Amino acid sequence: VQLQASGGGLVQPGGSLRLSCVASGRTFSSYSLGWFRQAPGKEREFVAAINWRRGEQYYAAFVKGRFTISRDNAKNTVYLQIDSLKPEDTAVYYCGARSGTYSGSYDDYEYWGQGTQVTVSS
Repeated sequence: VQLQASGGGLVQPGGSLRLSCVASGRTFSSYSLGWFRQAPGKEREFVAAINWRRGEQYYAAFVKGRFTISRDNAKNTVYLQIDSLKPEDTAVYYCGARSGTYSGSYDDYEYWGQGTQVTVSS
């Protein structure tokens, strides 16, 4: 199983980014894919997750409408749209996959991608 995250970069406050996570190596119809982030000196925290089959979405409380998770079944890809970026969104963003329903705990995820760096700065 491989998860390949991309789409990070340097963006000014108020800007937007769309992160992608391409999944390969198995059928993910019974899986949930989640996005987590880890800022320097902090623990990895849950951002959002989506149930691959049903498309149900789950978000951390801090998201407050700025983040949108979606999937493209044909491309085996999960996206994380981030709008109105703030400096505190600066972190490495990771995608993970786990069998079954979503979880907000990174310990519950079986597979991880390599992460993509998001830096929000003027």
